[in-house]
Amino acid sequence: MTTALETRTARTPPVFAEPHPQEKSLAALRRQADACERCDLYKYATQTVFGEGPSVARVVLVGEQPGDQEDTAGKPFVGPAGRLLDECLQKAGVDRSLCYVTNAVKHFKFERRGKRRLHAKPNAGEIQRCAWWLGGELALLRPDLIVALGATALYSLMGRSVGLTKERGHILQAANGTPVLVTIHPSYLLRIRDHDDRDSERQRFVNELKSIGQRLNA
Repeated sequence: MTTALETRTARTPPVFAEPHPQEKSLAALRRQADACERCDLYKYATQTVFGEGPSVARVVLVGEQPGDQEDTAGKPFVGPAGRLLDECLQKAGVDRSLCYVTNAVKHFKFERRGKRRLHAKPNAGEIQRCAWWLGGELALLRPDLIVALGATALYSLMGRSVGLTKERGHILQAANGTPVLVTIHPSYLLRIRDHDDRDSERQRFVNELKSIGQRLNA
């Protein structure tokens, strides 16, 4: 179960570590991000995968980075993890179309295995450089709640001192005062092989997502 809002904040999380880009709309920020060369990931990815959703969204879902299918499509959360997120949000009574969905890192980082491109975890420097864009999105959206999906998103939003395992299911407070719900990335559920464990973890994830509606309807 989700706890009450905790006012504790981490020191200088990446997303708040430097001034945000001074664009006046998400469309303008997206155009600027399309030409991003803040780290070397742009050299290998197909394109920048910017956030997507209504400009008046009260909830922002933050994942780690685009996957192979997102890199090709140019849209966040359209691969297997995205489809699972859709299912879990629906079971939790949350309308994804009312949420803004984005990632902490906007370019796909991967390792080649033959013709396959396998996910590679972004490093701290890549997260810190790309947090500039996430900070710009959040500054324009001014959401009532941010959902950190996994450790990379949590690090970008809250800093290195906040751990996913300890804080999972809790609502913390970002440096700018916005509540942050801490939960897993749906790709975690896809990696669980044991059927019973997978079902249990999936239900726990759904229960955590239910706190989105509880928070907004309070």
